[in-house]
Amino acid sequence: MTAVGAAGLRLLYAALTRGLVAVTVRGASMEPSYHDADRVLVRRGLAPAPGEVVVVERPTAGAGWRLPPVPRHGRAAEVAARQWLIKRVAAAPGDPVPRDRVPALAAVPEQRVPLGSLVLLGDNREVSFDSRRVGYFPAERVLGTVLRRLPSG
Repeated sequence: MTAVGAAGLRLLYAALTRGLVAVTVRGASMEPSYHDADRVLVRRGLAPAPGEVVVVERPTAGAGWRLPPVPRHGRAAEVAARQWLIKRVAAAPGDPVPRDRVPALAAVPEQRVPLGSLVLLGDNREVSFDSRRVGYFPAERVLGTVLRRLPSG
């Protein structure tokens, strides 16, 4: 292993143990806020609030989530092995259920978002796979909250 490679691994380990992860945006679901290939810095372990942007594990089509959630101090390989989405928090536990904006939640019986659940929406609704189709996302499937965009290059 080269010195640069070893230094890179130490940096990645330090970032993961401090709860920071760099994520590359794929797709147009968060345009105009974030674009395909943007890199963002994500902080693990923060409880997301409405308006914040999060990285969340993508459910398997028709099957939900097959693997257990990635642990708080999960290894880089555990994080890299999953598919992730970047979305904006529309409602958090205790907030009113946004039935008017989220067709998949139009018929839920509760008036407020239940504990452990989030309503997540992409800024570009025409192409976003989000709560409009999935309904609630489990909060335990959130990798972390986006802190900022990283410089390109």
